[in-house]
Formats: sequence, C-alpha cells, structure tokens
Amino acid sequence: MACSTASLAATLLALALMFQASLAGRRLTALVQEPAITMKYHKGALLTGPIAVNFIWYGDFSAPQRAVITDFVSSLSAPPAAVRPEPSVATWFKTARKYYASSKVRFPALRLGSHVVDQNCSLGKRLTERDLLRLAAKGGPSRAINLVLTAADVAVDGFCMSRCGTHGASPRSRSGRFAYVWVGNPASQCPGQCAWPFHQPVYGPQAAPLTPPNGDVGVDGMVISLASMIVGTVTNPFGNGFYQEGSADAPLEAATACAGVYGKGAYPGYAGSLLVDQASGASFNANGAHGRKYLVPALVDPDTSSCATLG
Repeated sequence: MACSTASLAATLLALALMFQASLAGRRLTALVQEPAITMKYHKGALLTGPIAVNFIWYGDFSAPQRAVITDFVSSLSAPPAAVRPEPSVATWFKTARKYYASSKVRFPALRLGSHVVDQNCSLGKRLTERDLLRLAAKGGPSRAINLVLTAADVAVDGFCMSRCGTHGASPRSRSGRFAYVWVGNPASQCPGQCAWPFHQPVYGPQAAPLTPPNGDVGVDGMVISLASMIVGTVTNPFGNGFYQEGSADAPLEAATACAGVYGKGAYPGYAGSLLVDQASGASFNANGAHGRKYLVPALVDPDTSSCATLG
C-alpha cells in the first residue's frame, strides 16, 4: 500500500501559480501571514525502537553515487560531533522528532542495514507498484525501512508524470511488517521535474539551475526526494499517522506540504536563500557525514504549523 508520493504535483502547481503573480505581487504576498499548516495525528502505529535502513540498488549505480546516498542516510542520525559545522542533516531531521511528542511513542533510532545490488534488473526495466514491493521485500522483513533505488534507465509506473518517489508498507504478516521507500534517478527521464532546482524546470521561468552539492544532478535530485519520503515514512509509516486533513490516498505530509521550499524567502520558482560552497559554487542547506553537503526540503514544524527551513 503506497502512502505518499514525492511532491512533483505540488511543485508543478506552485510553478504554475507563478504566472498569476507579478514581482510586486510576490512582495505584497510576503507581507501577508501564511495560513497555518496543521498536521493531524490519525492515531495509527508509528515506527519506534531500532530501525534498520536497508538499500536495494536496482540497475547501474556507480560507487560514488551509492556513497552519496548512503552517507545521506547515515547523516540522519549522526552525532553532533561527527558533523561540523551546522546546519546539519541531523538537525533538520530533528523536526520529525517533534511529531512523536504528541504520540507517546519513542522516536525510532535509525541504523544502516544491508545492501542488495540488482545491477542486471531481474524484473526488467519497467516496474509496477507490485514490483517495487517485491524489491522492497529483499530488505528486512520487519522493524525496517527498505529503500528501493532505481537507476536512471529504469522506468517506474507514474515516475515523472505524477511522482518522483513514494513510500508505503508491506501487508501485515506473521513475520512482521516493514516500511519502504522508492526513489528513482531522474537524470535522463525528467531532471526538470524531479531534480529541480539543479536543472531548469519544465514549467515556469527558465532561470539558471543551481550547482548540485555532490556534482550529480540525478543523485542530488534523488536525495531531495529520499529526504522527503523518509520523513513521510517516519511520521506516517502505515497511512494513518501524521498528515494534513484531506485525502488519505495522497496526503500532504511533513515534507510534501512544503514542496519547493528549501530556504528562507522561497517562492514558486525560487528555492530560497541557500548556502554556497565557495570552492565548487554548489548550493546546499545541510552538512552531512564525511564532509558531504546536501539540499533537503523544508518540513512543517508542528510547533509553529509552518514550513521550517535551516538557517
């Protein structure tokens, strides 16, 4: 059962709205208080205790590409001493921890799990939702988040047309239940949709794209979607956790409710004020493990009911 998709539709809508507003209009809007974004807890089960994050690599990923994504996941729970300077991925992820304060459940402790490499694409290069679940089952059978990561030449139903990634959960069984995330590499199929702002957008003004922090438009785009989906998994793992009132089939969650917002002052088509690496010129907003830099989406802060950014 898929719980949520990455924010492609919301981002496209935001870009479309840009045509309806002049620059003066945007400035005027900035003076108006944004409506509160309320995430309601629907009393469902949440993840808790030690949770293994397992990787299923489907298709051809280079060692550097795998390292970028693996280091991002390890950054989520990195101790403060391991990441300098702030802002860090771990600090960003702490916003998700706030949701658990009202659930009386202890926030899960994520740890790196196993790696499964299916470089020859055993299920072919066009996957359905059922195929994604079959691949996810190659990870841990319970107390796990199984990440299915598909290469740039692998097509997935709905990829680019309505989603950049998704998260869901396995059916209940005697062996337990796992949560899963799927994210595809958009480099060759839809970089203007699923790798923005590191590629010119399909819609809206064609401003120069930002330089990706790890030098890979597709993989840095994957990190954005992966970050969004992992937060969605932690706060709404089984479809009845935290999400904005509306359709449970396509809920707006902690990250997807802030589509297209990465820094302060963001508006449709503009990612916001970001940090820039002086050596490479790359844009980022969070430091990660092993000296890496990443761009992560804004999250709805339950304390303020608004999109919170780092910095």
